[in-house]
Amino acid sequence: MKETNGKRLDFVINKIAAAGVVGAGGGGFPTAFKLKTGTPIQTVIINGAECEPLLKVDQELMARYPAELMAALAAVVDATGARTGVIALKEKYREAHAALAGEISNYPRLKLHLLPDVYPMGDEHLLTYSVTGRTIPPGGLPLQAGAVVLNVETLYNIHQALKGNPVTHKYLTVAGAVRQPVTARVPVGTTVRELLSLAGGPTVDEYVLIAGGPCMGRVTDLNAPVTKTTKGIIVLPVDHPLAAGYQRDLNRELKIALKVCCQCQQCTDFCPRHLLGHPLEPHRVMRAVIYGLVEITMPRALLCSECGLCDLYACPFNLSPRQVNRKVKEELRQRGFRPGPWEAAFPSPLREGRQVPTQRLIDRLGLKEYSTRQAIFWEKDITVNRVRLPLKQGAGAVPRPVVKVGDRVERGDLLACIEGGSLGADLHASIGGTIITIDSAIVIEGGGD
Repeated sequence: MKETNGKRLDFVINKIAAAGVVGAGGGGFPTAFKLKTGTPIQTVIINGAECEPLLKVDQELMARYPAELMAALAAVVDATGARTGVIALKEKYREAHAALAGEISNYPRLKLHLLPDVYPMGDEHLLTYSVTGRTIPPGGLPLQAGAVVLNVETLYNIHQALKGNPVTHKYLTVAGAVRQPVTARVPVGTTVRELLSLAGGPTVDEYVLIAGGPCMGRVTDLNAPVTKTTKGIIVLPVDHPLAAGYQRDLNRELKIALKVCCQCQQCTDFCPRHLLGHPLEPHRVMRAVIYGLVEITMPRALLCSECGLCDLYACPFNLSPRQVNRKVKEELRQRGFRPGPWEAAFPSPLREGRQVPTQRLIDRLGLKEYSTRQAIFWEKDITVNRVRLPLKQGAGAVPRPVVKVGDRVERGDLLACIEGGSLGADLHASIGGTIITIDSAIVIEGGGD
């Protein structure tokens, strides 16, 4: 039986690897490597929380493709030998819940788990605890709690991979200050400029573009390409308070913090990881950085998930412990710092009462006018005549190109591959056309797909 299960797992992993599947929720970790583990898996958790405001991708996929998602989850559960597979989604996603509930009776080892509408429930530490009741050790992985966590779109891509279809397209939401918010399926490598056109264009002359969600995204530009991890494009007027937050200067922040940070601890009181029992105390990291102290708290910045509740919601002076944590993390990693294991986490008894409702966060961020607008689902393929495909679109090594300038390719053809079993993901053509450039990215032109 073990040999049969091993062969089944190898088959599934090889299919996923050949399709170039990576975490579609933003992390970009190669999915084949996540499933290829010697650690027994008890629960496969599908993250359908989609906790960032304005994003609608996973909600749409669960509502529209419940049979495909359930079949893919059953295949992963069967191959890994897990006891159960769980699709965790917010209770408010009623259409998605109804669609999935209509299919789940066909799969006795699968179940649904309804989540409260709080931010950031999509954090895999919070999600794993909600689903299993077990905590992941600080700095650890879900496997240490017997779980593997996959994004909804990743699961959909696994379904396609098992049919022999590589990752060539990405689902994403374009929202904010646009004429018509839209959730669409577009070729990987499509520019942000084309996405704005799909949404009818911006409604303001000057704006900031955020790749990802409004809380954890990054500033981008019109020429940036869609990658396998792009979850959304948020357009904000340049004078919007949240847009200003994305243009913070760390040195200026530290100078302001030195003058006004009163160590009130609200950043720590609302920190989701701290409330889960992790030894992360943002106010103490702030104190250590501001006053140049060498404290044991500094390495704990590595535990920060960068959800942003500290600066978006908690701090009464609008300071950014998140940005300070990010800088500390970068410096520690550049030095090759490897923290020792932290003690097991035990959730705070105050945790439930300090969870932040998503609607309250939306109001605080000034996003209410955008959140009440319905994003249409674009079901038709869009025509793209040129795509720019970065070779590196996730964690791990950069794949080696197997094509050359002048080659004609069709959608789905292999462009670059990972060699020697290294951590990474293969790259495939998202449109048909001619290769015109190969450097850190491969550019295809003339497909009209």
